[in-house]
Amino acid sequence: MRLLWDWLHPVIQVPYVPTIGPVHPDALTLALFDDVLRVAGTGSFLPYDKDQRWTETKDETVLPDHIEHTSARTLIPALRSRGSGTLTVYTYGPAAEEAASLAAKLTADHHVSTARVVTFHGPDETPPAGTAVTRVQMKSFAHPRIEDQPGPIRTVDALPQPTRETFAAFADRLTSDGFAFLHSQMQSGSVGPVLAATDGARVVGAIGPMETMPDSAGATRLLPQYFGVLPEHRGHGHGRALWRAAMAWGATHGADYQLLQTEIGGASDRLCQAEGLRSLGFVSVTKL
Repeated sequence: MRLLWDWLHPVIQVPYVPTIGPVHPDALTLALFDDVLRVAGTGSFLPYDKDQRWTETKDETVLPDHIEHTSARTLIPALRSRGSGTLTVYTYGPAAEEAASLAAKLTADHHVSTARVVTFHGPDETPPAGTAVTRVQMKSFAHPRIEDQPGPIRTVDALPQPTRETFAAFADRLTSDGFAFLHSQMQSGSVGPVLAATDGARVVGAIGPMETMPDSAGATRLLPQYFGVLPEHRGHGHGRALWRAAMAWGATHGADYQLLQTEIGGASDRLCQAEGLRSLGFVSVTKL
């Protein structure tokens, strides 16, 4: 399947590439989509794919033979084999019904249990109700400011040993936010530093790992982090302190920008909006 940029580009509402995720608006090119098609089915990572931090092979792959591409809309299905499997149709243009039909057919053909349709909505649009919606936000480091840090934030490795040892209990309580997985990666020494907020001799919040990676255009991207504060310690400035410390780390380590997806109305979404991040639009996921 050969995609035509004159057809695809006009219907892209959010700079988002299947299996890759959000990209910098200036890096959004047909070459990105061509790269994704080129490695389809190989299990190989593209050099700028952030997912290579966590596993040796790429799990989600585009199904090139089933792409539907016209001047009005483009449907790009992708298959994730992990677990019982997930079939996702990334939808560019007004084609939600066609996308749902394609997802249902391919779900049956590939014998997977979950089907999803992903649609995109510009920053000035209202996402549809009844779907899981995230906001794509961008932090630019083109003119980094001196970050205000209202509390002492240190890397986990720099904490006194008794305090450092409380990270395991912290991670266990925030398992649903990915911290148990992150803790296992930290123990293997395979990830960058993690920043922590403490209260007394306990870790009560964390953000990390802190890592950068070149994007497809050669700019340096600060990669997304796991970010959380224990419920009983929220509302005391720990989240903002962690965020600003992370942004200071990014500026110091040469990041040009960071892209994030935040749940609409959630704590991270409100924080990013308050910190002046640029909204690039919305990603809506409908499970069939």
